[in-house]
Amino acid sequence: MDHNRVIRDVTVRLPMASTAAEACQWTVTALARYAPATITVLLQVADRLRCVAATGAWQVFSTVPPKTGIVGRVYASGAGATVPDVAEDPDYLPVRPDVTSEVCVPVLDPAGRPLGVLDLQWSGPVELGPWRETAERVAAHLGARIMALGGPPAESRSEKLLRHAAALTAAPTAADLSTAAIRAAREVSTLGAAVLVLADGSGPRLSEPADSPGELESRIRAALTEAGGPALGLMISRAHRHGAGYTLGEAGHPPTEEYRPLADAGGRTLVAVPVGPPEGGGVLLVADERLLRPDPTTVNLMELLAGQAWTCLDRLSTLARLREQASSDPLTGLRHTGAFEQRIARATPGRTALLAIDVDGFKTVNDTYGHQAGDRLLVGLARALEAALRQGDELYRTGGDEFVAVIEVNRPEEAVRIAERLTEAARRTGRTISVGIALPRSGELPKQTLQRADQALYAAKRQGRDAVRLSAA
Repeated sequence: MDHNRVIRDVTVRLPMASTAAEACQWTVTALARYAPATITVLLQVADRLRCVAATGAWQVFSTVPPKTGIVGRVYASGAGATVPDVAEDPDYLPVRPDVTSEVCVPVLDPAGRPLGVLDLQWSGPVELGPWRETAERVAAHLGARIMALGGPPAESRSEKLLRHAAALTAAPTAADLSTAAIRAAREVSTLGAAVLVLADGSGPRLSEPADSPGELESRIRAALTEAGGPALGLMISRAHRHGAGYTLGEAGHPPTEEYRPLADAGGRTLVAVPVGPPEGGGVLLVADERLLRPDPTTVNLMELLAGQAWTCLDRLSTLARLREQASSDPLTGLRHTGAFEQRIARATPGRTALLAIDVDGFKTVNDTYGHQAGDRLLVGLARALEAALRQGDELYRTGGDEFVAVIEVNRPEEAVRIAERLTEAARRTGRTISVGIALPRSGELPKQTLQRADQALYAAKRQGRDAVRLSAA
């Protein structure tokens, strides 16, 4: 094999390529005439190595994270790799079951910075040394041509939206999701400012800004905050009543009344997209201080973004509701065993008091009047005990007629006073309770503290019930 001829024939047409993608495709096609290999060029686009050109494979990876596989390793290090046996390399990404060896070299710009990689994979015998040298020389020519054409191909707006959709899906909280949606709206629309307005139980509100908002976005947020809930409600109502809208960027035309606060803040271009359902949804406002003409495609992308954002917000809300239901007693609404165990694991020795509470004579109520009457008793008692506790104290239902209060106190006597307040609240419902109190000791496991509180409770029962008993320190 005359490798000098290979290099000459592969690179002769590069100066005529008019785009980076075209230069990559010519390189791969020309190399394939000499190398019976799977040949791929991957360039960095956003946070991925994207396949720009390939040949000789049944399947290629469309995108690869920058540090994944042999290609990711070569890109990250800027040093080529020769792999005589891919089965021995833990980083190999399989594209064909018959591949045996691989040569991967970085595509560098003239300053030596990696733009991507040129990868060749063989399924038969081959002299890897000469091909490694040939690949490096070809990659150098390719990198120079790519930079002469302005660098790797830019990420399309659709690709940006897909990338941001993944970020929305991965957002762990509603605040993180709102931030990701605003960041996506700015980048995909190419406009300078984005604000998400959502309705909740207290009325419309602005979501938190993403990153450091620019000057226009800061002015818009200030103007919307000053305008207040009724004005935000009008914007939401207009978007849901008439659908998405956008300005044509023409001077001399006044804004509609609903959007005047944005115009007063300096917005000259606006895309407004409804988010979620008319009841409980919101509006995504994307603006710029330049007079621009957002095309319908931009609006469509913002609608897709708003739909994805709402779907993710609704999912987070559903998960939060399910978590709350899972940690709450369905009868009384009090948190139950799982949440209680997490709370007492954070107990402070000498300061966190556990009050074990048992309803006196509860079995008699069930046996005499039935379980529905017993359930009504428990619900009423739970409300009375909650009302008797201080703000910050927590009440849990840990069994049929068993409750535990977790309170923070300065002295054991304070815990006794609160327990006596609970017994008084119970008497007002027509029932009595017995209460055992224990404060965690240094080095004591939470379940041991609860066991001492239970022992104090049983002592109170033996005293005649309707009583409070403090466990020994």
